[in-house]
Amino acid sequence: MNKLKEKLSSYWLTIQNNLFPWLKEELDDLTAKQMLLITVLETIRIEEHIPNYSGLVGRPLRYRVAIARAFIAKAIYDIPTTIMLIDRLKCDISLRRICGWEKKNDIPSESTFSRAFAEFSTSQVLEQIHESLIKDSYEGEIVGHLSRDSTIVEARSKPVKKVKDDKPKRKRGRPKKGEEIVKEPTRLERQTKMNVTEMLDDLPKNCDIGCKKNSKGHTETWIGYKLHIDTIDGQLPISCVLTSASTHDSQVALPLAEMSGQRVTNLYDLMDSAYNAPAIKDKSIDLGHVPIIDINPRRNKALKEEINAENRRLDLLNFESPERVRYRERSASERVNGRLKDEFGGRHVRVKGHAKILCHLMFGILVITADQLMRFAI
Repeated sequence: MNKLKEKLSSYWLTIQNNLFPWLKEELDDLTAKQMLLITVLETIRIEEHIPNYSGLVGRPLRYRVAIARAFIAKAIYDIPTTIMLIDRLKCDISLRRICGWEKKNDIPSESTFSRAFAEFSTSQVLEQIHESLIKDSYEGEIVGHLSRDSTIVEARSKPVKKVKDDKPKRKRGRPKKGEEIVKEPTRLERQTKMNVTEMLDDLPKNCDIGCKKNSKGHTETWIGYKLHIDTIDGQLPISCVLTSASTHDSQVALPLAEMSGQRVTNLYDLMDSAYNAPAIKDKSIDLGHVPIIDINPRRNKALKEEINAENRRLDLLNFESPERVRYRERSASERVNGRLKDEFGGRHVRVKGHAKILCHLMFGILVITADQLMRFAI
């Protein structure tokens, strides 16, 4: 962790001592949002990942880097629509110059912004930037806790109707003499024999209706998707997967574990009762982690009473187990979900389709990642 802090501190000093004073001379005093935007842009270096289209045959694709910077600004300023972003760029000289346009007439039209956004979503450039940023920052580092959780993503798309299974269903009751019942493997069972790409392709990605119990015990439904995030110490998101709203959290645990395992080395996996499955626990142990998963007694009354009795015993002794203390670190994932929705555009999903919605959310995830990395430096 000391090497990581030294690396980030030297980078932050370069931004603070060289870049900010020069920009203040060029753009006058900088606001807090502008300083955050400059810090994020200098941290992720998005221009190094977007192809240079100059010299190709046909009409040149102009301002792709500037448009990408503008979408970063859209997430930071929590601007709901692209039209509102363009209006802000036209009247805010400093913001316009930070993004890369000198004149008001240089700002592209809304359709150009839309085409560029479609290119970013199909090329998955933001996911690649995020992965490389995490790998470069945490190379050779050991992380304590990894928290896994999901959050609701409401969309304006029409929910896709589920196709009914045409296979004839067997009659309920005991099987006939000599009849063999072949059970189809569950998604978790299938995932144990797949690689990361196959697991991600197998997950449902259509817009549909989701249902879950909130913190107060009330059932709520929504139309859209579900974003699954792995968060490490310091409220830093390291892996993200977007699925249909009806996808159970446990079905995304194995691909997330593989993705996160390729990016960082962590010690503890913290998950709530939705991930209480033997396959998930075994996967965590195989990766060399210690799984701390909240127990879900489901309909097992004896297990539920045993858990309650153990909790009462610990409360009477005024004692907390190490697992209880470590499990509290899982709140980092909920804080990341809250920042994404409340500060960086997670509630303003105006695009349609899995790829574009993930791209929209990844702009916010990149901002949170860069911001939290720089907090280590300060």
